Amino acid sequence: MILAPVAADAPIGVYIHVPFCAHICPYCDFTTYAGKNNLVPAYVDAVVREIELRAGEAGARSAATIYLGGGTPSLLTPVQIERILAAVRTHLPVFVDAEVTMEANPNGLSPEHLSGYLQAGVNRLSIGAQTLDRRGLRTLGRQHEAEDVLVSLQAAADAGFERINLDFILGWPGQTRESWQRDLQTLVSLGDAGPDHLSLYSLIIEPGTPYADAAARGILNMPDDDATADMYEDAISILAAAGWDHYEIANWCREPGGYSRHNAVYWQHGDYLGIGAGAFGTINGKRVMNQLLPERYITDLANNVLPQSNTELLDETTARAESMMLGLRLLNDGVDAAGFAVRHGIDLDEAYGPQVAHMCELGLMERTASGVRLTQRGMMLANNVVAEFL
Repeated sequence: MILAPVAADAPIGVYIHVPFCAHICPYCDFTTYAGKNNLVPAYVDAVVREIELRAGEAGARSAATIYLGGGTPSLLTPVQIERILAAVRTHLPVFVDAEVTMEANPNGLSPEHLSGYLQAGVNRLSIGAQTLDRRGLRTLGRQHEAEDVLVSLQAAADAGFERINLDFILGWPGQTRESWQRDLQTLVSLGDAGPDHLSLYSLIIEPGTPYADAAARGILNMPDDDATADMYEDAISILAAAGWDHYEIANWCREPGGYSRHNAVYWQHGDYLGIGAGAFGTINGKRVMNQLLPERYITDLANNVLPQSNTELLDETTARAESMMLGLRLLNDGVDAAGFAVRHGIDLDEAYGPQVAHMCELGLMERTASGVRLTQRGMMLANNVVAEFL
């Protein structure tokens, strides 16, 4: 069970952003940079220094999870990853069994590197597959092949990784429902040799990306909303038939309890430190965003200056709304009424009684023994439901 929201003094997560990539995909709007790998050694120094300077923000709270995201963290060597993780454990209390996730590309995982990452303390991989369709891989600007995904899965298992997530994108330009179903059936057919977790994201055209420019010029052949909804329903039915647990709107785990513990920190409206260029996090009601440029980030920390570009104090109205927005993503458990009262000092019905009643009347939400959650229909219209609480 994933209770949301958690208490304000719950254990935290630590997110560490690695903004370097070998190549920028045309749909990506994350803080990523190609051609700057020469900055990596100085960047690792800066990350370690930021951890040293900011660890005190967590107070006495322990870190339950660490997540190395990007960008492409697997561009760093195992020694560099080990140094970063050692800094976290030196300056923060960290659970002995903390989940430590690292994102990686399928074509950058040699057996030697995988063994090194495991020894460094990484115990969960998230591999950016995106699709097993060769045409789709080229359309998405990916530089690996479907075979690389399967090889990386086997190599990771051989190295000793027991927890492996694959990221997939649905609704990419030119994607057909048949292609998507093939991807899903291939994953299901892998059984125990496949991943234990899947994150399936619908493609969104983000401003400022090459895809946005192509869409504006009318040369991007996107599936329409109905076609994308059909693909999402295919994922729900195919994975359910194979026994997978659809526990969050975009996430499935193969075994009970196999959910992403770090992402659960977000859905539970937990606090987390955001470390690295372009990273953001929320601690004690304060949301902090770091400088986007790695050069500026490195320079600031070399001068013992916190590399923060923006800070925001969250008022209670915003905090309550975020608890609803995030908790309703949890399809099995939803928002826990007791947890909401502890976190916000007000009963759920006192805060949102009319909105909950209206959504239940429409069949988009339902009450449970412990709180409220989305219905199957509400899951398909989740953005509309969440808007009621914002």
